[in-house]
Amino acid sequence: MQTTEFELTKNGFGKLILTANGEIHEGVTPIRAFPIQTPMDNISMVCNDGREVAWINRLADLAKPVSDLIMEELSGREFVPEIERIVGVSSFSTPCTWTVNTDRGETSFVLRVEEDIRRIGDSLLITDNHGINFLIRHPAGLDKQGRKILDRFL
Repeated sequence: MQTTEFELTKNGFGKLILTANGEIHEGVTPIRAFPIQTPMDNISMVCNDGREVAWINRLADLAKPVSDLIMEELSGREFVPEIERIVGVSSFSTPCTWTVNTDRGETSFVLRVEEDIRRIGDSLLITDNHGINFLIRHPAGLDKQGRKILDRFL
């Protein structure tokens, strides 16, 4: 299915309803194919039974109300704070506590092992001791202190 071949609304229970080719699909879920590399492209709309009912090449090609509904749903499902600054670490050996500023505010987390820092393309994904993923989209864009800390763990 192409990007422009469906309508999207929300029912009174907060579930997304997708209408395409005369068929109504209630409770669809948007799923990003490549959430780190291209978060605004390649989104699948999937029914409760796992069937794909629509594909979105580019979220920017949709009408604003439709893209807003999709972004709202994705933000409720996905929690991956982006680290903007590394304030400090408790130790350069693991486990250690990292204090960071993210796009959602300041927080601390425990890094269990160095292997919990993974490269994904040009980005880094850090998993804390609770399984929460933190993203550093542009590690080279961090300040000198943050890059120095990262270098000690990579």
